[in-house]
Amino acid sequence: MSSLFVALFALVVSTFRTRVALQTEILALRHQLAVFQNNAPRRLRLHRGDRLLWNVLCRFWSDWRRCLHMVQPDTVLRWHRRAFAWHWTRKSRRLPGRPEIAANIRDLIRRMHQANPLWGAPRIHGELLKLGIEVAQSTVAKYLPRPRKPPSQTWRTFLMNHLAQTAAIDFFTVPTATFRVLFVFVVLSHERRRVLHFGVTEHPTQEWTMQQMREAFPWEEAPRYVLRDRDAIYGRDFADMTGGIGIEEVLTAPRSPWQNPFLERLVAPSDASAWTTLSCGMRGRCVVLCKAILLTKLSAVPYALSPGQRRPGAQGTGTARTGARGSDA
Repeated sequence: MSSLFVALFALVVSTFRTRVALQTEILALRHQLAVFQNNAPRRLRLHRGDRLLWNVLCRFWSDWRRCLHMVQPDTVLRWHRRAFAWHWTRKSRRLPGRPEIAANIRDLIRRMHQANPLWGAPRIHGELLKLGIEVAQSTVAKYLPRPRKPPSQTWRTFLMNHLAQTAAIDFFTVPTATFRVLFVFVVLSHERRRVLHFGVTEHPTQEWTMQQMREAFPWEEAPRYVLRDRDAIYGRDFADMTGGIGIEEVLTAPRSPWQNPFLERLVAPSDASAWTTLSCGMRGRCVVLCKAILLTKLSAVPYALSPGQRRPGAQGTGTARTGARGSDA
């Protein structure tokens, strides 16, 4: 701050001097400034008071750029922007919350919990009130040690560990040339990404979906897990039916199709165009004439492609285990 005080003191003293003396001093100072500029280091060491002075000058003096020689004018503007950001950051900072309780009370709460592991925050809070220690129950819960839970496996790990015991089910739609919509129910095995069963209907119901599940897993061939979304067509009776044949349902999170990756890879490219990409090699939306043609196309899609896997259907080496079920019954 010494350079700032020197400048202010020189300003006060100059008011009592004659004009000739001031002009002579300005000439001498400019000569010395020119000498210093020629011999000064490449980077000057400026203090906070120096920056503050030029921030004030650039705000109230319109001709400050012409008289600035030690730094570039853009540097002064950068100082001003930085000071502006610091000012409003300081004004908008959050006020400190409640003060922490004393260290001995925190230690007492932890010792009470260690001595009585079954005591929760309400019980410890009541015991502290009996001792005359006024603290809130939320404060007691804040300082209780958190129980360590074993790390749970990721969704990908679950799918890989139960690959041979998991199947996935889902619906996708196909429009027809007569402006109708066909609903396709697909059952996919995770072990070989093989389409086990599919059914086509115009009016999917819970009873029809349950019948498709019975036809997909006859003779005690049901997997341990079936992966599906939370579509309303799977009602309570559907869950009871799958549980009755020894299948445990695993539901994906709402709006999370990525949790059913293998089946979504089959139907996701553009819903109706997914099976055409696999069976016909076509890109874009497909429109079929009728249900019979759709069933013929679906019969050529025994496998869902996975990353790094060739399509066996291209060499004629795979067929769906169960045939197409086109009945609405």
